[in-house]
Amino acid sequence: MNSKIAYTKPSITELEIRYVTDAVTHGWGEQCYQYIERLEQQFASYIGTKYAVATSSCTGALHMGLAALGIGPGDEVILADTNWIASVAPVVYLGAKPVFVDILPDSWCLDPTAVERAITANTKAIIAVHLYGNLCEMARLQALATKHGLALIEDAAEALGSEYHGQKAGGIADFGVFSFHGTKTMTTGEGGIFITNNATLYEKVLTLSNHGRKRGQTKQFWPDELGYKYKMSNIQAALGCAQLERIDELVSAKRAVFARYREILAQCSELTLNPEPEGTINSAWMPTAVFSKESRITRDQLQLAFSAENIDARVFFWPLSSLAMFKNSTEVGQAKLSYDICQRAINLPSFVGIKDTEINRVCDVIFNLIAENKSDKTDVARGM
Repeated sequence: MNSKIAYTKPSITELEIRYVTDAVTHGWGEQCYQYIERLEQQFASYIGTKYAVATSSCTGALHMGLAALGIGPGDEVILADTNWIASVAPVVYLGAKPVFVDILPDSWCLDPTAVERAITANTKAIIAVHLYGNLCEMARLQALATKHGLALIEDAAEALGSEYHGQKAGGIADFGVFSFHGTKTMTTGEGGIFITNNATLYEKVLTLSNHGRKRGQTKQFWPDELGYKYKMSNIQAALGCAQLERIDELVSAKRAVFARYREILAQCSELTLNPEPEGTINSAWMPTAVFSKESRITRDQLQLAFSAENIDARVFFWPLSSLAMFKNSTEVGQAKLSYDICQRAINLPSFVGIKDTEINRVCDVIFNLIAENKSDKTDVARGM
């Protein structure tokens, strides 16, 4: 059997090993925040925001950001039905109601028209999730947020390095959050970060992230309010500092992988890949193939075909409203594209360092499946 092709894995060099070794060896006592503070400062600089708070996860960063906005029971928060559960869980943690709307057919991101239809007197925020490195239509969403007095939030967990008309993803809205999970372009193993230009939000999240202890509190072990424990460790931050120094290299490598897929699969009219509209840069975290309805190629067929060739491939996110815990919170199936596209799409392997021969193997699976389906249709037409 051919060797396994993973769908993703981190790129680790001697730089990461050296920084982590230094943190393990010396990052204690008075030095226990050294790499954390360094990561926060350098990440904010990279995105172009004033403030950053490193966290134990992107979910935690989103949770604290929503809490800092005062989101709570009786409030509604709008987001796309096509998302991983991490984007909606913090809404539920705070007792607010998630409102799921449909996606756009080309970017698979939040549909601004559907957002506007869903706004009510109880709506307090919109969460714009940049799916698979693709970008939401931020200008339209910002206009809606301004018109209705809503908070606009960017979940850029999958879009580090993507750019929207000269602005880095995550740094456009009231606040942004990123993931540094092991599957992401930049990793700290587990981890995330909160970013903003709003000093009030920053101070609130900084307090919440450290058990509710305000910055500058001189009383030892004195929390000023009930907070959370969402701090990143210094060791994780050391890994993140090394990764961040390589971020342009990592994003360029991911984009090169995507460009190779786009080149090879250009001949396939049966599928479309991640878009990159004029004025944007797609960081190509996860190249994704969405097959046309006419192709009759399904998610299940794709999974079986890739598995048979010892290739990992991820399914497109299920609609959140299809999950058991949300079935009573919305009209299941109202987001028609969210329910349709996930049945005929697949995420392709794209780790930094993937070989051309491995990309060719992935593409061969697609070519063979398309050929088989065409053959089956011909046989049906002939009455065989």
